[in-house]
Amino acid sequence: MAHAAPVMRAPSRTGRTPDVFSDRTHRIATWAVPVTLGLIYGYWVAANNRSGEAITGWNVLLGFVSAIVFAALWMGIHALAPHVIREVHALIWAAFAGCAFGFLYSETGASVLRSAGMGVAIGASTFGVLFYRYYTHEDAEGHRVR
Repeated sequence: MAHAAPVMRAPSRTGRTPDVFSDRTHRIATWAVPVTLGLIYGYWVAANNRSGEAITGWNVLLGFVSAIVFAALWMGIHALAPHVIREVHALIWAAFAGCAFGFLYSETGASVLRSAGMGVAIGASTFGVLFYRYYTHEDAEGHRVR
């Protein structure tokens, strides 16, 4: 017995991918992602700072302050960056990544010059990757293209 072939529908012309999560989930993620990443970053800074020795109050304080600053900067950049041109957008995230990594690396006891060099290397790499992504996925005004 012959069956009809399934009908292939054309993709929608809205230019957006379907949204799997609800608005509530996106609002929660707006806070949950930076807080979670901040806590991980703060723990990592504190662990690098103590170098395997006993945990002290100052070490815990350094971890929490680092977590708060990291999360606050992440949320600020996440709110600001989409409103600027793609070059500045990539530069802002690259500077954030380079500074965050440079500070994290400095807590291992490395020299200031080595920490700055590693931060610049990470920042330059991040800039290259993000600029390419924004350049291929946005038009000159910063609107996402399909």
